[in-house]
Amino acid sequence: MSADAEMPRYRCHKEVWALKIKAIEKRDYGREATITPEEPGYAPFDVDAAYLAKHDPQVGGYFVVYPPDGYRSFSPAKVFEDGYTRI
Repeated sequence: MSADAEMPRYRCHKEVWALKIKAIEKRDYGREATITPEEPGYAPFDVDAAYLAKHDPQVGGYFVVYPPDGYRSFSPAKVFEDGYTRI
């Protein structure tokens, strides 16, 4: 790849499930946590050490689940909101 060549560009067309994070309560010395969604009607849920270590979720960002395999991720709010529209 040439240093002055622009990399190929891509546009996202995925549909995902996502919840904005209102609070994160870490337990067990930060190895587990409970995430409280901002969206009304959704209960807090637990995430494990592997999720925390890989994604480092932050309050205000989004807990994201990708179909069809259920891969769980985290997206900062601005990145998510710039790339996705609620359907």
